[in-house]
Amino acid sequence: MAYVERIVPDETPSGPVAIHEKRYRFALPYCADKRVLDAACGVGYGTAILIERAAEVVGVDVSEQAIEYARARYGSPRTSFRVVDLLDPGFGEEVFDVVVSFETIEHLPDRDTYLSHVTAALRSDGLYIVSTPRADETTEEPENPFHCVEYSHADFERLLRRYFDEVDLFGQRRIQTARHRALQQLDVLGLRRRLSFLRGVGRVATGTMPTQDVTLDDMVVEREGVDGADVLVAVCRRPLRS
Repeated sequence: MAYVERIVPDETPSGPVAIHEKRYRFALPYCADKRVLDAACGVGYGTAILIERAAEVVGVDVSEQAIEYARARYGSPRTSFRVVDLLDPGFGEEVFDVVVSFETIEHLPDRDTYLSHVTAALRSDGLYIVSTPRADETTEEPENPFHCVEYSHADFERLLRRYFDEVDLFGQRRIQTARHRALQQLDVLGLRRRLSFLRGVGRVATGTMPTQDVTLDDMVVEREGVDGADVLVAVCRRPLRS
């Protein structure tokens, strides 16, 4: 895992930060008064959000540099940060109430080993809250060079159901106007993306906030329209043990 994507809020435009924060805010009610693992926590900004409601949060990441940053920037009495390889984590069994893992699984070459460790680390009534980019069709050769796989809605749900008795699937997307959706369908050449420097013009033309400028209120995480979502978010219950 030499190459990773990381959000560093102090160094990243507000839109991408809000897109990632939205998922942590979605997870927050599930974490109330729980012992939580933030798997692949990066620099720890999400861990800092989860501790607003959780009893304790352990943030882990494979990058020593990221963990050093997390300890310095987001350390608190009820959070801890550790350098951990998620394919060989050494957590022991049934130690967490909730495992949160956003934009992680697509980076891992062995998803089955990872999910086996997740289910072992959860208590029998524990929750796994996970997100991954949505693809129209599952591919193990995605355009993003940092990703090992990108899942369709159906294949992602199928994978998770091998490890959990109950999987509740949501989709995260920007709130778009009907005019914006129509323009996207017409823009077969991708000119809108190529002319990203015309952000202000695009906002007026589409009535939708551009990605770089979105806020938490410009996005939804909901069950409806999963196949049109940018990101899949799953809440998984009752881990199945081998």
